Parts: sequence; C-alpha cells; structure tokens
Amino acid sequence: MEAFKDWMKPELIWFLIGLVLMLMEFATPGFIIFFFGVGAWIVALICLFADISLNIQLIIFLVASVLLLVFLRKWMRTVFVGYKKYGKPSDDDMAEFVGKRAVVTKRIDPVAGGKIELHGTSWSAETNDGPIEEGAAVEITGKHGLTLTVQRLSGKGGADQ
Repeated sequence: MEAFKDWMKPELIWFLIGLVLMLMEFATPGFIIFFFGVGAWIVALICLFADISLNIQLIIFLVASVLLLVFLRKWMRTVFVGYKKYGKPSDDDMAEFVGKRAVVTKRIDPVAGGKIELHGTSWSAETNDGPIEEGAAVEITGKHGLTLTVQRLSGKGGADQ
C-alpha cells in the first residue's frame, strides 16, 4: 500500500499527464496539445517544491497552457514544421535547380507532364512550351513541390550543368 502512495504524488501524476499529452501530439495535427503537455509539466515542477491544492493546480495548468499556446505556437510551428508551409520563402531550394540543364526521359506533354533526368535522378516535369520529345535537352525554369518546370533548348543532348 505504501508503494501505491508513492505513485499518487501530484508531481508524478502531472508529469505523466504531460507525457501522455506530448505523445498524443504525434497522433494529431495542429500543434496544440503539446502546449497542454508543457503546462502539465509546469504544474508538476511547482508541485515538486510546493504543496498546493487541486484547484490551484488546475488553474496553473490552464493558465500556463493557454499562455504558452497563445504566445509560442506560431514561433514553435516554424521551428518544428518549417518555413516553407508558413510563408517564408526558401530561395536556396529554387537556386539549386533553376538554370540547370537536363534530358527528357519521358515525353513531356503540357497537360500530362513527363519526366526528366537531372544529376542521375528522375524528376517529374511540366512545360508551357508544347510537347517536348524524349531525349531533348531542356532548361529548368522553376519548381513546384517535386515537379520541375522546363523549357526546351535548341538541339538534342545531355545535361551539361
């Protein structure tokens, strides 16, 4: 019975609640539950050093969680999720591709797209120039996700950059 009382300490209960909430964040989108997990850990830390009532614990949990959510969510999303999704452009991503030359490995149709090879890797490609036949040399003019936008070069040949 004495061992059971050790497990009933409020700091341990709040720590476990925080851990469960943090783990739940992996299963749910939105990056919200994380802050409630941190709020539970804050209450666990306070309970470790002070003996406070359950009502005060709940108030600290709610206030800390909501304040963390309001003030840190936007910043934390950019740290964990990345800039691209939330409006900060990544020029490095485009610079790696734009201006490079590649070879068409599957005919590129303006509607259906096609495939090109760049540095030994196959990429989906699209164009606004009209159909580009297999084996033609193309220049990369843009990138949308994993699809490269290309334009035809005069003559045939391999990638030279």
